[in-house]
Amino acid sequence: MLLSVQPPMSEPFLELVDISKIYPGVVALDHVDLSVSPGEVIALIGENGAGKSTLMRVLGGVVEPSGGIIRVDRVERPSLTVADAIRAGIAFVHQELNLFDNLDVAGNVYIGREPVHGGPLKLIDRKRLYAQVRPLLDRLGADFEPDAPLVELSLAQRQLVEIMKALSLDARLVIMDEPTSSLTLTETDRLMRVIAALKADGVSIIFITHRLNEVTQCADRAVVLRDGRMVGALTRAELTPAAMIKLMIGRDLKSLYVPPAAPPGGSVLDIVDVVTDTYPDRAVSLSVRRGEILGLAGLVGSGRTELARAIFGIDPLRGGAVRLEGEPIRIATPRAAIEHGIYLIPEDRKSSGLLLDLSITENVSLPDLLSYLRFWLVNTAREAENAHRQRERLKIRTPDVATSVGSLSGGNQQKVVLAKWLSMRPKVLIFDEPTRGVDVGAKQEIYDILRRLTDAGVAILMISSDMEEVIGVSDRIAVMHEGAISGFLDRGQFSEHNVLQLAVGHTV
Repeated sequence: MLLSVQPPMSEPFLELVDISKIYPGVVALDHVDLSVSPGEVIALIGENGAGKSTLMRVLGGVVEPSGGIIRVDRVERPSLTVADAIRAGIAFVHQELNLFDNLDVAGNVYIGREPVHGGPLKLIDRKRLYAQVRPLLDRLGADFEPDAPLVELSLAQRQLVEIMKALSLDARLVIMDEPTSSLTLTETDRLMRVIAALKADGVSIIFITHRLNEVTQCADRAVVLRDGRMVGALTRAELTPAAMIKLMIGRDLKSLYVPPAAPPGGSVLDIVDVVTDTYPDRAVSLSVRRGEILGLAGLVGSGRTELARAIFGIDPLRGGAVRLEGEPIRIATPRAAIEHGIYLIPEDRKSSGLLLDLSITENVSLPDLLSYLRFWLVNTAREAENAHRQRERLKIRTPDVATSVGSLSGGNQQKVVLAKWLSMRPKVLIFDEPTRGVDVGAKQEIYDILRRLTDAGVAILMISSDMEEVIGVSDRIAVMHEGAISGFLDRGQFSEHNVLQLAVGHTV
């Protein structure tokens, strides 16, 4: 869906001029300029660590700049407080939503500002509260009621609640941080329509994302940061993925993706009529060959992650068979999968793939800890040696393998998950959303790693909701629809149209 947007003609109401922020030993922002006009949609893009979050914290009054001026409605000041930002109409919709599950929609929108009845008890006036929220629901086209319990809402609906909070404060500028990172394609399209409606009402949007196709969908212009500096701005007419990537990483890339290597060898993993709990009346059959990246595409809810969990032994198989190198195997637990050389890099690395409070060394050695034991004590020198080797192999950016994983960027965290398995000589790697929340530079590095693994004979099953990624990285694509494979595509058949046709259950 391409939104119709026109560059705003009015004067900026908000300007950041020559903004710098210096921490001990680190220049986080280096003389950055940014202006915002009414009804303008600005994409703020750059790799992790480029300075995007710091700049937005300056704008929100959370961080005091080291230099520069902030001009709001032509009034200059050296910095903003949080209260100043709210009065100026600046509101945030954070990637991690700040909502309360034990309240209803209206309670979340007006928390701390609820209308109350007269009298000494000051009880909340529910009727007035719901009446105040109703116009906001109508404005955003929400399909839930003011009294709906938040715990019953989907992630996309909760995001609308956050946007309603911003609008209830008479926001003139809404800053959205990675708003689509966990949304389906349908929910993302709906958010794009909400952004277009806000723009039409004169509300400005700063849209932070790693998904460049969304920038071309909704932005009037893109502002690019690299290493704390503003390295360029692209107008609507200039917004192409190639132009954005060149500014973000400082070099041209003909493609984000590594070309496929030599034709793959024989089958390593065969899934034969496998049945999972989610779709007990459907069966999945596919094969992954040695030295191949098989992309597994499909809409959210098609059963891709459920299949990965069953292959890895997290969830039970309700039928069918799994063969490894032609031999039938039984996988009842993740330990059994690991013993056969089948490893999973999960969709949610923070909750399922890593222990964030532990070091890189401890995370890397954990799945194979017994091999590091000597007289039932962990050989910490061997642990550290292996962690150093994997850090260099995967280019994990950290000065020390004793660093806690929670302090790393998304791309480096993903590399640590991968480092665990590479220490154990995998036969099959299952990647579930390998680059979710990862910047474009780290994506390139992960794609390079995938190709090096297949060159070494590893079979890779890659689940991804990123259409460009599936088409660019895969040697073949299998598409799922409602718990079954609806079709396979060879490279000569790759196109968004063909993938989507199969994803909705049609033939190609």
